[in-house]
Amino acid sequence: MSRLKSKEEYEKTRAFRFFRWLSGVKDPYVGEMEMHPQEEYKIEETTILERMQEKQMLRDKIYDVEHNKLLVAFHKVYVICAIIFCIVLVGLLLYTVSYLPETGNPSNPADNEVAARYIEDGLQETGAVNIVSGMILTYRAFDTFGETNVLFIATCCVMILLMVDDAVLKKQEEKNDRRFEPKNDVILQGTAFMLCPVIFIFGIYIILNGHLSPGGGFSGGAVMGAGLILYVSAFGFKKTQKFFNEQVYRVAKITALLMYGMIGSYFYITGANGIENHIPLGTPGHILSSGIILPINICVGLEVACTMYAFYALFRRGGL
Repeated sequence: MSRLKSKEEYEKTRAFRFFRWLSGVKDPYVGEMEMHPQEEYKIEETTILERMQEKQMLRDKIYDVEHNKLLVAFHKVYVICAIIFCIVLVGLLLYTVSYLPETGNPSNPADNEVAARYIEDGLQETGAVNIVSGMILTYRAFDTFGETNVLFIATCCVMILLMVDDAVLKKQEEKNDRRFEPKNDVILQGTAFMLCPVIFIFGIYIILNGHLSPGGGFSGGAVMGAGLILYVSAFGFKKTQKFFNEQVYRVAKITALLMYGMIGSYFYITGANGIENHIPLGTPGHILSSGIILPINICVGLEVACTMYAFYALFRRGGL
């Protein structure tokens, strides 16, 4: 037969302790184990002073310019080489300048041949009404191609320094995608909604009319890049990536540079060998005219617009 236990006896049983722990009334570790908060490790002041003194002694020993013979010799050689290099460079520059024609001389080639060729034969040879575009994209197309490559290389260098891993960007977007822009700024979004289409259309107009009026790929690309920056500042990167993401950026930038290189190479090879190229100049004043100038303007415009947006996005969030 079982007998009814008293309260004192029941509290001593394991069942009582188990059910009390199960209901969360008592933590079995409280009072049963010795637990103390860890104290912060503090370095004695004498130890800190000793370490600082050792560090200073090591630094003095390594960078002791007055007593280190190698450093003294290197410093002397460095100063002598720097002086010699500057003297040689100045001498070469002065020697080169001495062969330049006198300023203002009417027989200078710059005054009678180059400028006259651009002005008198530029329209016939390039088909561009805008003499500046005809000059920089045909006579000086190789130099302009170098400038376009500079933009491409500069963007690659900034990417190497500032590009953030895709996984990190996704985590940032999950936490707060708009932490880089003013969130739901009604005034900014309304203004961007009205201005961005106008800016993009105006940039395209400047690029396509670069051979007919002042403008071209550099100025039109800068306008389009400014429009992209305004749009992403107002609506955020997530919405901008719906039509201009990293893949679109790569395709546009690399394709533009390759197309410029292919068109320019064909123009250089035919021109250097006296071969007539088969790119028609069209009728001067028409939108489809000027031979290679119109497609090169489009390539340069895409390159400049992508570069401006890439710089902004990389410095802002570490990705496109």
